[in-house]
Amino acid sequence: MLGQGTPDSAAPGCGPGAGEPKQKDYHHPAAGYGASFSVAKVLLKRREILEGPQVITRMNHENGGFDCPGCAWPDDRKGLRLDICENGIKHSTWEMDPKRVGRDFFATHSVAELASWSDFALEDAGRLTEPMVYDAASDHYLPIDWDAAFALVGETLRGLDSPDQAAFYTSGRLGNEATFLYQWWVREFGTNNFPDCSNMCQEASGKALLSSLGTGKGTVDLVDWEKADCLIIMGVNAASNTPRMLTALAEAYRRGAQIVHINPLIEAAATRTIVPHEMVDMALFRATDISTMNIQPRIGGDFALLRGVAKALLEASVNDPEAIDELFIERYTHGFAEYRAACEAVSWPELEHQSGVPVEQIHTLARIYRQSRASIIAWCLGVSQHAHGPDAVREIINLLLLRGNIGREGAGPCCIRGHSNVQGNRTCGIDHHPSKQTLDYLAAACEIDVPRHHGLDVVSTIHAMHRGEVKVFVGMGGNFALAAPDTAYSFEALRRCELTVQVSTKLNRSHLVHGRQALILPCVARTEIDRQGGVPQSITVEDSMSMVHLSVGMKEPASPQLRSEPAIIAGMAKATLPATKTPWDDLVADYDRIRDRMAKGLYGFEDFNRRVRQPLGFRIRQPARELVFLTKSGRAEFSAGPLPDVLPAQGRLVLGTMRSHDQFNTTIYSDDDRYRGVKNLRTLLFMNAADMEALGIKQFDYIDITSIARDGSRRSVYGYRAVAYNIPAGNAAGYMPELNVLCPIGDVNPESGQPVMKHVPIEVTHSKAR
Repeated sequence: MLGQGTPDSAAPGCGPGAGEPKQKDYHHPAAGYGASFSVAKVLLKRREILEGPQVITRMNHENGGFDCPGCAWPDDRKGLRLDICENGIKHSTWEMDPKRVGRDFFATHSVAELASWSDFALEDAGRLTEPMVYDAASDHYLPIDWDAAFALVGETLRGLDSPDQAAFYTSGRLGNEATFLYQWWVREFGTNNFPDCSNMCQEASGKALLSSLGTGKGTVDLVDWEKADCLIIMGVNAASNTPRMLTALAEAYRRGAQIVHINPLIEAAATRTIVPHEMVDMALFRATDISTMNIQPRIGGDFALLRGVAKALLEASVNDPEAIDELFIERYTHGFAEYRAACEAVSWPELEHQSGVPVEQIHTLARIYRQSRASIIAWCLGVSQHAHGPDAVREIINLLLLRGNIGREGAGPCCIRGHSNVQGNRTCGIDHHPSKQTLDYLAAACEIDVPRHHGLDVVSTIHAMHRGEVKVFVGMGGNFALAAPDTAYSFEALRRCELTVQVSTKLNRSHLVHGRQALILPCVARTEIDRQGGVPQSITVEDSMSMVHLSVGMKEPASPQLRSEPAIIAGMAKATLPATKTPWDDLVADYDRIRDRMAKGLYGFEDFNRRVRQPLGFRIRQPARELVFLTKSGRAEFSAGPLPDVLPAQGRLVLGTMRSHDQFNTTIYSDDDRYRGVKNLRTLLFMNAADMEALGIKQFDYIDITSIARDGSRRSVYGYRAVAYNIPAGNAAGYMPELNVLCPIGDVNPESGQPVMKHVPIEVTHSKAR
């Protein structure tokens, strides 16, 4: 299997696989000329010298611009005309690829052959141009017309014994209008089986925020980032995952704010930057610091670190009445006495042991936080993908509540989403566990009977496919096969389906790991003009901070046979529901009609069409921001979760998976990771030098890596390379999706159902493959 290998064959990985591996520490500022040169190379390689610059002038701009299909960082509220980043341009030009994948390509290459290609090579083949159906007799994809493709979907779904025998996946690339139509179709069909990419990344955050504050989202916006005098950034490599954050960090440093980065790896975004659109700084090579403190907890040690800060504040409050905000706690919170007792019960040696952070450093962080007027705590997957992810996020909320850092300017929790509309997907109805109120609103707006039982998330869907209980899998965007944990198990689950349907822009692994029948349905990309009846349409997206705004494509579609995501969904819906009373054609003919229905069915979307056409769109109301907490108690909830034991067993390390810099989710642009100094290598394991020495492993030695699941089962990859790096002893890190095979399908958080991808016990040995 690609990315796994066998003891006799080294794993080839998912990148191009060219050149000898190299590693050299990166000492330059984040962004700056490194990003500029990288963008120039991308535009040259993609042959986008003319249209590429248009991306720069149209991406993330109001009044006719398109929303970056990359990360979900908010657009600048001050009218900045170059609100772009290196990775956004890479992702947009990747969509604008001049190469094409149509019937001639598939006639030349069988599925068996394509399965041997790297994932880089698959996507690098170009844009999909026409619907295709898998032919088992020839092992090739063959052309199929749209009506026949829709008919195959409809006939297969209608032939199921129950609607719950199908699952409907979404990635963050889906716009709000398509999302709303998708949930409409699926719920009219009769199921709530909505696995989505949130189930693998920030589900823990949503669950924790909902239980603590009564909302599944963060409460801050960019204005708060401009007003905060303390920013605590946890578990995120901003330079690669949300590069436009660098602008906010640079501005914060210049105004004297404290900026604390908490991450097992000290990333380039935790040092200094040159923001490319700040022309004077670029001309003078003048970098700006973007941190005042860096803390390196062990993987999973963030919970203990935060509890240590809380313990320090509570101890200080004995003599300093301003150490905690007692009035805020009394008026707006519940459960404080139990939380205080939990903090008092844990000892300082245990907190230091579990966090991996010296007590003195914990006290320093507590002092910085205590002396700050308004603080934001922002976090990403480095916090949420642990086995104790929800409790770790609740500990963030506990810390904010202690000093009243919710409901006032410059303060609050900030959940950093990794994909441009993943938050909008959930807002607009993609939820396998919807509330009664949500279903009531949707039923009224869509004028349908909706299923009331809970559906399946990602891991439950994989198990159900494996057991043969889910027979049809529909994927709207993304690359489910490669993003899922426990690669071998997930692949086998997909192959047991009767039908898999992938709505995509480019060829990827999910088209090759398919059911007995399979469809590839190519769609219009975010960067392209979406016309219905000859009239250009706009879509909307929601960013990480609850801003909703329009997005209008700028380029002619890659093929005249492409259809928009709303049109594809409507086609499948009509074929599935022959007796439907839903006016699918009318809705797709004018997306304003979809938005009118959304205004009736979604909280915060009232008067949608008018409000979204305001400059910069509108922000969905956040009750917790106004100190209205929609919890059972009507107050913000302190959580006294127990301190988890995160130390590895003797002879083992703890693995955290992550992206490289030259990567967006499962899309691999190259084998390089500029900010970590790596070239020509993705099948690697970053290790502490002392751990390498103890194991007798030298730089670039070939190693085998075996994970140990809670049930004792083992999964291995072979022929990887060891790379010494500044990471706490006992910890190791490597790239997803190559290392997803090591993440056991059974190791999930019981509250969120999220697979563990950041705290995986492993053993490392010299390779049998070499």
